[in-house]
Amino acid sequence: MAEQAGLSGFFEKYLKKEPLFVSKKVLQVRYVPDTILHRKKQIDMLASILAPSLRGDLPSNVFLYGKTGTGKTVVTKHVLSEIEKVGGKANLKIVYLNCKLKKVADTEYRLIAQLAREMGAEVPATGLPTDEVYNIFLKAVDDKEQLVILALDEIDRLVSKAGDEILYNLTRFNSELKNAQISIVGITNDVRFIENIDSRVRSSLGEEEMVFPPYNAVELKEILEDRAKLAFKESACVDGVIAKCAAYAAREHGDARRALDLLRVAGELAERENSETITEQYIDSAEEKIEKSRIIEVVEKQPKQSQAVLFAIIALLQDGETKVETGEVYGRYTEVCKTVGLAALTQRRVSDLLAELDMLGIINAKVVSKGRYGRTKEIYLALSQQILEKTKEMLSKSLV
Repeated sequence: MAEQAGLSGFFEKYLKKEPLFVSKKVLQVRYVPDTILHRKKQIDMLASILAPSLRGDLPSNVFLYGKTGTGKTVVTKHVLSEIEKVGGKANLKIVYLNCKLKKVADTEYRLIAQLAREMGAEVPATGLPTDEVYNIFLKAVDDKEQLVILALDEIDRLVSKAGDEILYNLTRFNSELKNAQISIVGITNDVRFIENIDSRVRSSLGEEEMVFPPYNAVELKEILEDRAKLAFKESACVDGVIAKCAAYAAREHGDARRALDLLRVAGELAERENSETITEQYIDSAEEKIEKSRIIEVVEKQPKQSQAVLFAIIALLQDGETKVETGEVYGRYTEVCKTVGLAALTQRRVSDLLAELDMLGIINAKVVSKGRYGRTKEIYLALSQQILEKTKEMLSKSLV
């Protein structure tokens, strides 16, 4: 009872404190601000591509490319929201779906079933042939004259799990529809996504392309200042905090999402310690905390082939080695592929995947000369022991 009373006292004291946050939601990913800074060019371009939908004309399919936190999702949601407002009486249906969501869009069946539900149809979670689910979706779409815009966020995640045939099927729907038409907005963090899909699928997409560049430190600082005014009570952030936050995120490929996460977590840590202000030390603590979860998230987002390569490296280095060479990695990688049922890629392609893992900071790949035997790469893991164990556990589940 004493313990319970003490906890009640803690919560009462917490509720009496003046919070640092006025509105925490403005620092979260889902929030779409009224004014989106430093993305006018992209907003105008996407609006011009999708504007024909307001007259009932089918707009081109469009793909948005750019690294995480470059504004792709927030720009898409903003433009689609404005189209809905202006075209309220038009026969226009907009569906946004994040393909990262498990049990919603991680297989072809689940994606089409969810799209069918968005169109008002009832589809069981499992049990029907995929062809039948497609037919239910098509019937629901074609029930009346309408133009449907499908916005598929992180579409690369879907294709890596379900294959690119699903994209081909989506683009072929218009030839089967009598009353309705479908346009696709694809959003991907993988700037090479379209290069890696089948040429037949690429041809059927006939898409427009938009590339979102990273934000620089000055742009990030202005974005953070704009959000901080809404997120915190006045004078909550001491001088230098916003600039430090922006500098950290600019170093990480201009990721606005990361900058907002840093500021939010720093605010939470400051509040937890009853601080009346957010100081630079809280930004440092937030950076350390986020870094641990970021690596796990990055690895989780990688295609199965990249995960298999990383799993092979971890397995080799846990055999007592401190470094491994590309030939050893490829040998163990092919064994991993056989075990999990993946088709092994060529050694050259695996070398490309190693370069990508190196760029992401998960491994360090150093080119060394072998004299007359040519050159090779020495591979080292760039993960702490704590993160390594979590990464290995996640890969074991993902590759099953």
